[in-house]
Amino acid sequence: MRELLVFPTTSPFLPYNESHQVEIMSKSIPYRHYIRALSQWPKDALRPDCQFQTILQRSVNRRFLGAEQKDKEGKVVKIEPEKIDKKRELEQVNALYSLLGNRYSQKYKLSEEFMRPQNNPDHYTNLVKELEEAPKRSWWGNMVNRWKGVVRYQ
Repeated sequence: MRELLVFPTTSPFLPYNESHQVEIMSKSIPYRHYIRALSQWPKDALRPDCQFQTILQRSVNRRFLGAEQKDKEGKVVKIEPEKIDKKRELEQVNALYSLLGNRYSQKYKLSEEFMRPQNNPDHYTNLVKELEEAPKRSWWGNMVNRWKGVVRYQ
């Protein structure tokens, strides 16, 4: 039995175009898990134009649903979906969920000694602060920081 999934027009993960309806096997559980996990993935504020979930979603769509590409002559050629190994795909989705849930950072906690090295105890604190401020900084702020890196005051 087949099921028809209709993607909403506001989804950033449309395989071809906004009116495209995709038929997939109702037993394509790995595809549904990929969609769910990637919809929960946090946005990267440092690189808003290159998101992990968008790149992975394109790859998943190509493998599960096929794709359309232009050949050398400019003709549109449809690429058929790959043969899916469901067990392997579910293992990949499990790895994605484990990263999404911070499973490894909870299992292998870093000690306070590791997070505060003796030669520069505030290194990781400053690094997190810098990563939080960087996306909000203006062009002028970036230039000032660049010059601060070139000219160091003692």
